Amino acid sequence: MSITFENIMTMAISSSVTMLFAAIVLDFMLFEKKGGVKKEKRSIVATGTMTLFYFVYFIVIWTRIGAIDVQGTIAIRALRMTGTILVALGSAMNILGRISLKGNWADHVRIYKDQTLVETGIYGIVRHPLYSSLMVMLYGGSLAYLNWASALLTTFVFIPFMYYRAKQEETFLMQEFERYADYSKRVGMFFPKFWR
Repeated sequence: MSITFENIMTMAISSSVTMLFAAIVLDFMLFEKKGGVKKEKRSIVATGTMTLFYFVYFIVIWTRIGAIDVQGTIAIRALRMTGTILVALGSAMNILGRISLKGNWADHVRIYKDQTLVETGIYGIVRHPLYSSLMVMLYGGSLAYLNWASALLTTFVFIPFMYYRAKQEETFLMQEFERYADYSKRVGMFFPKFWR
């Protein structure tokens, strides 16, 4: 059996998604039952609703709803490989964000008594790397599978939900940390501020 472009792409995407899910499971095991909660707000945007979104996204990709059927030219392969690389980079970015965040992670909007404001590492580039990395992965998947419907789902469903969740978190962080206002001026929400 020869290794094809499709095999390589599938292995890279599957490995990236599997590593990300393992990191999410690890966060749940380590931090979801963590005590010392100072303030908490349940959010409609949490792992459960995000998993539902991923399921719909996967069904769209799998059933090829919105797939663009084009021949495998070098340009198309390059586009699909770019998408695959974006999935892998997004997964790595998310895992790095989780490592930097450590015990500050929570499924719902939460401030712990021992909460710290993380401003270094990937958090020195974007304020919400876990969310922005998922956007990168989802757009990467849309490119890898040449699927306009999954790109529309990401744009009009996922990003507004992530924005809503990020604003909920920022309200708490602004109240908890005086320097958060300065941090948010220096560092972009989902994308780096190149114009600082």
